[in-house]
Amino acid sequence: MNPELTKIVQNLLPGARIESQTLPQAEPLCLYLLNHDYPQQGLEPAQVQTLINNPLYWVFCWASGQVLARLLLEQPQWVRDKRVLDFGCGSGVVAIAAALAGAAEVIACDIDPDALAATSANAELNGACIKVTDDYYGIDGDIDLIVVADVLYDKSNFPWLDRFVKRSPQVLVADSRVKNFDYPPFRQIDRFQSCTLPDLDESAEFRDVRIYLAG
Repeated sequence: MNPELTKIVQNLLPGARIESQTLPQAEPLCLYLLNHDYPQQGLEPAQVQTLINNPLYWVFCWASGQVLARLLLEQPQWVRDKRVLDFGCGSGVVAIAAALAGAAEVIACDIDPDALAATSANAELNGACIKVTDDYYGIDGDIDLIVVADVLYDKSNFPWLDRFVKRSPQVLVADSRVKNFDYPPFRQIDRFQSCTLPDLDESAEFRDVRIYLAG
């Protein structure tokens, strides 16, 4: 168990804890994630509203993140000797995979300070060296590859795709939320079945992860 991250979670979700869990589709990666038997009933209305206002995205390894991490581990040529940016890093799973796959430098970016704390803890857990930041526009220098997993659930995030293409010669996006994705110059290059950890018992459509590439 990770006491620091558990304390953060328990402020919003009493009775929950953060535990180290191996990713079945991206071994040998392991992450500090929400316990499988986390409390799902009996929350007070105020607690529910707090969770809505402060979503704990980083306590899960979302299906798209696990798939993209596996892709980088199995095909390290995507990141080897490159400067890589993981945007909306959440738990940091994709950033960590990029570092372990041989990236020259990995930067994990997220506006949630708790996500950055989790990413740093998860990087240490896996022996990966990454940098973290909450300021995309404050990142200096060239980026060789931007990796993005599970950020298109909010349509207001779509303009970021144009920003990524202008910033980096290659962009990899993994997503299970958007169907009929038509956003040139992105094109689908692969497709996998996966699930979120701990398992949210999501419908089949959200287990269907597609990989898109621009560049």
